[in-house]
Amino acid sequence: MTDPDAPGSNETPRNFPPSHLTPPDGAAATIGVGTAQVTAVTEAGARKGRILAWGLWDWGSAAFNAVVTTFVFTVYLTSESFGPKGTVEAQLGWALAIAGLLIALLAPITGQRSDTSGRRKLWLAVNTYIVVAMTVAMFFVLPAPEYLLLGLFLVAAGNVFFEFAGVNYNAMLVQVSTPRSIGKVSGFGWGMGYVGGIVLLLIVYFGFIQPEVGLFGVTGENGLDVRVTMLVSALWFGLFALPVLFAVPEYRNPAAVDREKIGFFASYARLGRDIKRLWNEQRNTVWFLLASAVFRDGLAGVFTFGGVLAASVFGFSAGEVIIFAIAANVVAGISTMAVGALDDRLGAKPVIVAALIGLVVSGLIVFFMHDGGQIVFWTAGLALCLFVGPAQSASRTFLARLIPAGREGEVFGLYATTGRAVSFLAPTAFALFVTIGGAPYFGILGIVLVIALGLALLIPVKASAPTR
Repeated sequence: MTDPDAPGSNETPRNFPPSHLTPPDGAAATIGVGTAQVTAVTEAGARKGRILAWGLWDWGSAAFNAVVTTFVFTVYLTSESFGPKGTVEAQLGWALAIAGLLIALLAPITGQRSDTSGRRKLWLAVNTYIVVAMTVAMFFVLPAPEYLLLGLFLVAAGNVFFEFAGVNYNAMLVQVSTPRSIGKVSGFGWGMGYVGGIVLLLIVYFGFIQPEVGLFGVTGENGLDVRVTMLVSALWFGLFALPVLFAVPEYRNPAAVDREKIGFFASYARLGRDIKRLWNEQRNTVWFLLASAVFRDGLAGVFTFGGVLAASVFGFSAGEVIIFAIAANVVAGISTMAVGALDDRLGAKPVIVAALIGLVVSGLIVFFMHDGGQIVFWTAGLALCLFVGPAQSASRTFLARLIPAGREGEVFGLYATTGRAVSFLAPTAFALFVTIGGAPYFGILGIVLVIALGLALLIPVKASAPTR
């Protein structure tokens, strides 16, 4: 009889425990396929879940982008309850210009420090919920001139922390996508933002803005309908920001985390060295940061002042502004998701150039035909929305394809900074043209001028070929 314990024996005692199977091994054995295939399917499923969770932050952020800064609160803040027409619009422009300056000074440092600390997700959470708190505070802005300063402060401060959150959120794009899918994933995120805006605007329009007596007995007295809308928006953003915080792992890149931890002010010296190195090693990235800074500020101006112009120039009521906003988000969401696939096939630059040309033409139509009434704003305004989303999404993917591994937060911080370093352009151009022209519609020319300048700067920038 063969001794099972003898060297070279092929027999194993019946009570000998089997070797431990990893989950992929066990799944492969169960369904009769290779372990590698099971692992690939599992990873693909996890990635899809993370993409959805990541996109839900964009969905929730519509509460700030669409409701606060574009179609509801800024329209409320620039109404005649707060001051003379033309004056309050200009003051909003100056407040946002100051916010842009603060972002320009601080965004790259916050992004750099989130890379080296390995706490990208933590800082996304902190900045997101500061924005939520600012939105809650907007409930206390009553429709009277003495509350204008408070309203302007909350909008400006909210923009600062929203941009800080966006630095970390954008940096996470490479954590939830692959080189072949980055355009689709980015477009999905932007599209989710537009769809989220549609749903939220429908809720607040039919729940609070449109009815004489809305949900919970809310009326328009003392701006209560708009103020309660701010509470709903804060709740919306706060809830839909949670999935990404649970589903996407915290950022851990050894090359970044192992960098020496330094103080806040010393981070500026490091930033200078990193920019110099980026200039020497990837000059094309620096040129794109500069070009995109200008045209993205123009895109921000379209959203920031779109609702204000609809109300002050084209006579839209608060309810009509929201109806337009819903239609605008439908158009923008569809175009952004559709163009994401084109981005992966052709590259980001052709998408951006075509979108910017469309924006310039549509903006000029709005300006020269402003006497044509609401039909002009409906047609040309929706055309503007057709191009804004693709330009924003493709700009993000253009940069993501260029960033060295482990420096996503830092470079997207520079992305925010270069944008905000010139973020005075659109608000200042808008306020300046309104002041010179003596009417709010002259501000359209200021925004168009900024977009056209960004387009001119983009033309010589070399595009990276899309990965196929």
